[in-house]
Formats: sequence, C-alpha cells, structure tokens
Amino acid sequence: MQRRQFIQSLAVAGLSSLVSTETRAARSQPTLRFLRPPGALTESEFESRCIRCGQCGEVCPNRCINFFATENGLGSIDTPYIIPREQACILCMKCGEVCPSGALQKITREAGEIIHRVNMGKARVDEQLCLSFQGKTCGVCYRACPLQDIAIRTGMLEQPHVTEACVGCGLCERSCIQIPQAIRIIPQQTREGLS
Repeated sequence: MQRRQFIQSLAVAGLSSLVSTETRAARSQPTLRFLRPPGALTESEFESRCIRCGQCGEVCPNRCINFFATENGLGSIDTPYIIPREQACILCMKCGEVCPSGALQKITREAGEIIHRVNMGKARVDEQLCLSFQGKTCGVCYRACPLQDIAIRTGMLEQPHVTEACVGCGLCERSCIQIPQAIRIIPQQTREGLS
C-alpha cells in the first residue's frame, strides 16, 4: 500500500509542477498583437456577440482572417483576428456582409463610410527605424495605403505622417521593408485599454 501511495504522490507532484511551469511560461510570453476585422464592435461586445461561425474567414479574398485557438485566452477561442505583418486587410468589407450576429457591422465599401466606421487600430511610425527619416527615400507604406493623402501623407524624402483618418488595415505594416518594421498598427483593443 505504501508503494502505491508513493507513486500517486509522485504523479500528483509532477502534474502540479508541469501546470505551474506552463502557467509561468504563458504569463511571461508577450501578448499577441492582433487586429479584429473591419467593422468589429468593441472587444468585450465583439467576443460576446461573435458566434464563431467562421464565415468571415471563408469570404475574405485576401485570406488575412485567422481564428484563435487558446493563445489569446478561452474567451477568444474561434474568434477572427488579423496579423497585419503576415497578411493585411484590403478593406473589401465582405466580412461584415456575411456576419450573422452583428459582431462585425456591415459597412459600405466607400472611402467616407470606411473612414468614419472602420477602427481596427492606428498606424504608428518609428522614426528611428524608418528609412525616409534616416535620409533615404522609401515611401513603400504610403504607396500601400488604400487611403493615400487621407490616412497617410508624405513629407520630405517621402517621410510618412499618419493622420487620424487611419483605420488600421495594416497594409502599410505588411509592406514595410524594414525588419523590424518601421510602421506598426496599434490595435483598437489595445488603444481602448489605454484610455
């Protein structure tokens, strides 16, 4: 009987040690920086209304919409997200058209409507990394922007200047030739947490 108890206690100790190690590792990993598709409600509303049907990802012609497993917590499982450096949103607005729950709002594919209703995030330029701010003309992010001269403007040597009209589609980040990229999207859910 003592041998059985000893083996059981070893198994329990090993399991609790493994769970503790995994928990510490999960806490020490950086938070995943992601965007929600265009037309998404605020993060808490989005997670509660999204029915995890996957239709937004199926209709996306750019294949930029992925779905969470457990990497963003249990509340996000099977919800859609976009990693702009991997594949950015082209603002086709098809995901909102097929969303049956309203977690993604329907938005007409017109510049004015997109500017006023899409809020995936905002681009931020790191002038220390940006080639145009280092005296070398680049302008790749400007040319990638679907809202040129509205969401992003250029100055001398094509230095990018992001305006408040930026909707955070991520095409500028995706196209940036610097590693690490000199322009990044700050996701709306991150910006909500800062305010």
